[in-house]
Parts: sequence; C-alpha cells; structure tokens
Amino acid sequence: MRITTTNLIQKVQNYQRLNQKEAEALYDLDLYTLGELASTIREDMYGKKSYFNINRHINPTNVCKDVCKFCAYSATRKNPNQYTMSHKEILDIAKVSFEKGAKEVHIVSAHNPEAGLEWYMGAFRKIKEHYPSLHIKALTAAEVDFLAREYNLSYDEILDMMIENGVDSMPGGGAEIFDEEVRDFICKGKVTSDQWLDIHRKWHQRGRMSNATMLFGHIEQRKDRIDHILRLRDLQDETGGFNAFIPLVYQRENNYLKVTNYPTGQEILKTYAISRILLDNIPHIKAYWVTASIGLALIAQEFGADDLDGTIDKESIQSAAGAKSSHGMNLLEFVNIIKNSGFIPIERDSLYTELQTY
Repeated sequence: MRITTTNLIQKVQNYQRLNQKEAEALYDLDLYTLGELASTIREDMYGKKSYFNINRHINPTNVCKDVCKFCAYSATRKNPNQYTMSHKEILDIAKVSFEKGAKEVHIVSAHNPEAGLEWYMGAFRKIKEHYPSLHIKALTAAEVDFLAREYNLSYDEILDMMIENGVDSMPGGGAEIFDEEVRDFICKGKVTSDQWLDIHRKWHQRGRMSNATMLFGHIEQRKDRIDHILRLRDLQDETGGFNAFIPLVYQRENNYLKVTNYPTGQEILKTYAISRILLDNIPHIKAYWVTASIGLALIAQEFGADDLDGTIDKESIQSAAGAKSSHGMNLLEFVNIIKNSGFIPIERDSLYTELQTY
C-alpha cells in the first residue's frame, strides 16, 4: 500500500502507531507540519511545561580501553592528558554540588581498565553514605558491559552491585546507533545493540528506571534513526522502564569521524519531532542542550521536546568535541530563557516528580 501524506498525517493525529516505512516517510513532511503534529502530542501530555533538574555531571576518568571514532574525550586518542579522580576528589565535587542545590549527580566515565571495580562502586557508595538524598545516575550500558568483560562477571552481577552501592538510575549513553553495520564502523568492540538493550531490560526488571539515547548526525541514515527509535519502543512496551529519550546531536570536533554532511537545524528538529510522534510509550523527549545548543534546544520545545536536562554545572565529554557546555548554566539564567521562550520552567527530580514551578 502506497504511503500518502494525507494517510500518514491522519494516522499520527489518530495516535495510530507507524511502522518503519511510514516512520521514514515522516522526514518527507515539511518542517511546519511535522512540528505541529509533534507539538500537539507534547501539549496534550504536558501543556507548556518544560522540565529541568539541578544536576552535576561528574566524569571521573578519561582513560579508555575502547576506541570509538566519534569520541574526543578519551585520553588515549587526541586528548593526551590522562586523569583518574580519587574518591576524595569525586566526593568533594559531590559535596559542592549538593551544597549548591543539586538533586542529582550524573556519573559517566571512560572505560578505564586500570582503575579497578572497587574504584567505580566505592565512589557511588561513598557519595550515598555522605549524601543519601542525592540521586545517583551512573554507569551507561557500555560501562556495564565493559566492567562485566573486564572482571569476568555477568551483567546481573554488575547491576546488583550498582544497586547495593547506591546507584538509583541509569543514564542512556552508549546506545549510539543500533544499526550493526554503522556501529561496527564507529565503535567496533563496544557493547552491541542487543547487549545494550538487554542490560536496560535487566535494569528495568529490577524495578529501576533509565534513559535512552541515540547519537545521530554522523554517518547513519534516516532509516537507521527510525530503526533505533522503534527498537526502543519495542523494549518500552515490554518493560516500561525508560523515563526519557534523548536524541544526541553528534559533535564533530577533535575526533576521527570525518563527517562533512552535518545535519541542518531543520534535520535536527525533524528528528526531535519524529521521536515524539513514534515514542508514544516513553514519557519524555529531552532536548539535551549540551549537544543541540541552547538555542536549538529551546526551539525543540515547539517540536515535541518537553525536557531540557538541567543546569549540569560542569561537563567534560561533549565539550571535548566542541559543545559549549564545559561550565554548565546558571539556574536563574536557565529559568529565564525557558520563560522567554514561552514555556513554564518546572524543576523536577530525576524520576520526574515536579518540585517547583517558576
């Protein structure tokens, strides 16, 4: 059956699910139409609310065993300045962030084979012992896979250790793009797509929540993005454990992917809108301002995104590849730019409980 624009729009407006080919055809709609469809869904769910949290990103080491062509953070590649924080240094950062009002620490590292399993788990345990109310979001599925391989443990054993040592939820990193051929080129040897999905499945089966990401704007095609999103939709049907989907815009500086056909702002906004349309079972679409830029993230609120992440305070991984995020954003400034964009700033916790309306 031929896919017509009229039929496609009617299916979206009637909240009917689209298949792979129909979803690919969404990219052929004009930007205004696509934005209007996604914005209607977003407003039905959240009105003009725009969520954020007060958080701190901690990236405790940049020493990495894996070799990903898109990465500018790993010290073994273009960045020769290796570092691995001590538990005291990590705890000192958590202390300052907590005293400044942070509700969450987001801890993601490189895959450091020298640090030791206790270095990872001990950091979480010490933060939770000192600041029990601080939500720890830590260890991507890629890190879980790395630790399991490095220490000859099962995913179940690593996930249980995380919970025992104070990890509350998992970030969505390491998903990159699920297409195996693309994945083999950009991050060969890293966690596979099936393994990434299985790790999150196991985490959800433990009653815990996580996020999901997709790295786009490099060598993948539109069909690969759709395939990625639909695989997440399938897992969410099974587990219900994803809080949010985060389309991450590829950062092109200081890495080994020589991308020349970088996505336009329109292509990025279309991808946000399509994500909102397709993911009827994942509550939130996050326009992560770190990779999208704050300007485009604010516009993305009109294209289905209802979350801008948070103040962040400091970030090292994306900024190493050119993102303007190394020092986070001031809370008052963050609130004001959301207001000025026509939305209502809602401070949330890590599980989307509303804490304060500005």
